[in-house]
Formats: sequence, C-alpha cells, structure tokens
Amino acid sequence: MNRKLLGFLLIFALLVAFALNNSTLVQNSIISPLNSIKQFYHASFTQIRNAVNQHFNQQEHVAQLQEKLKMYEKNHLISHQIASELNRLYQENNATFASHPDLTLVQGLSYVTLGDMNKIWLHMDDFNSSKIYGLVYKERVAGIVIARNNQPMALLNNDPKCSYAVSIGEKRVPGIIHGRSQKEMLVEFIPSWMPIFVGDEVVTSGLDNLFFSNVLVGVVTEVSQSQGYQNAVVLPYYQESDIGFFHVITQVR
Repeated sequence: MNRKLLGFLLIFALLVAFALNNSTLVQNSIISPLNSIKQFYHASFTQIRNAVNQHFNQQEHVAQLQEKLKMYEKNHLISHQIASELNRLYQENNATFASHPDLTLVQGLSYVTLGDMNKIWLHMDDFNSSKIYGLVYKERVAGIVIARNNQPMALLNNDPKCSYAVSIGEKRVPGIIHGRSQKEMLVEFIPSWMPIFVGDEVVTSGLDNLFFSNVLVGVVTEVSQSQGYQNAVVLPYYQESDIGFFHVITQVR
C-alpha cells in the first residue's frame, strides 16, 4: 500500500471520528438505527422470555392437574368401595363394618412379548409376588396383575388367563369372567335359573378379593346355554391401547 493511499485513509478516518463526535445529524443517522435494533432485540428477548416462562408455568399447572386427577381417581374408587360396603351393611342389619381399601399408581413399561398386547410389564413399588392384584384404568377394570419371574406383569382383560368374579345386571347374577378374544370376554358358570339379558351391565362382585365391588367391566352382547349353566359374551369397557398408568388395588378391605 503506497503512502498516499495510507494517508488518505487516515485523514478519512479522522474526519469520520470528528463527525461522529460533533455532528448531531451524522450521529442521528447512525445511532438511531442502532437504537431501533437494540429496542427490537430487547423487545424480542422479553417476549421470548415471557413466552418461555408462560410455557413452563403452564407445564407445571398441567402437571399439578394431572396429579390431582390421579388422586381423584384413586379416592373415587375407594369411596365407591366404602359406599358398597355401607349398602351391604345396611342390608344385613347386624353386619360389622371394617374397611380399609387402598390403591397404588403403577406405570406400564412395555409389552412382555412383541405381538401380544395383553401382557405388560409394570413398575410397581412394594410388589408381593405371592399375591394377585386387580388392575384398574380410569375406574374401569383393565385386568389383573400376577408375578412372572418375580416381576409384576399385567394380564389385560382379553388375555385368556385373566379371570375374576363378576355380577351381571340389576339382580347381581354371579359368574366368572375371562378373556376370550381381542375384543370380547366370556362369563361362565352363570346359574341357569337366574335371568340375564343382552344389554345387562357387568361389574365386579368383589367376592374374589381382587377388586372392589361394582367396578365397571362391560356389557353383555350375547347369552347362551352350556352344560347346566349360562354363558355371556361381554364387550369390555376397557379398550385402551395406551399402556401408561394404571391403578392397582393393593387392599380391598
């Protein structure tokens, strides 16, 4: 670079510096756009920060509501059991009343084997491998919980080995229900002299010590006779594919 060009650039730089320090017009023409950029930056940053804070506050609020919903489901089921016991107490007149039902929230982890959607591994604290538990999803029977390799495994309603005691219709006709197919269940050992009808609601009887009484199971879609008993095909209410969270009945009374 020759000396003339270097000298010209030096003089030009000095003139620009002098203009910035002393010329209001030049300062305004440069600083004003910069201030606008700064204002936009701060406004945008504040807006983003507020949006992020609002998002996390909403997440926290949603989480609180979810916890309250889980507690509501548990308390509602327990209240349901206590009400059933009270009704039975009133009917029997001289019955003694002592009921301490309890549930625990468990999480579905994965299917036990690919292709079988009726068996699920569960995460369950204080699991007793010698017991069988009732499994509930949103106040409806979802299945039972048994031990496999000393780990809690859910057998959902449609599994043939999922079995528990039920009552049918207003007359509370007794029977034993188990899985039949991917969409249906079958109630067997129904006394032939007790009338049941298509459309009757099926609920748990509570006589197997797995479930509270009157937890919803499904509705009768077909009735047939078999070897001195009646059979009833049932469409279960629980048809969820979500294996997220369930309630396990740890104590019926």
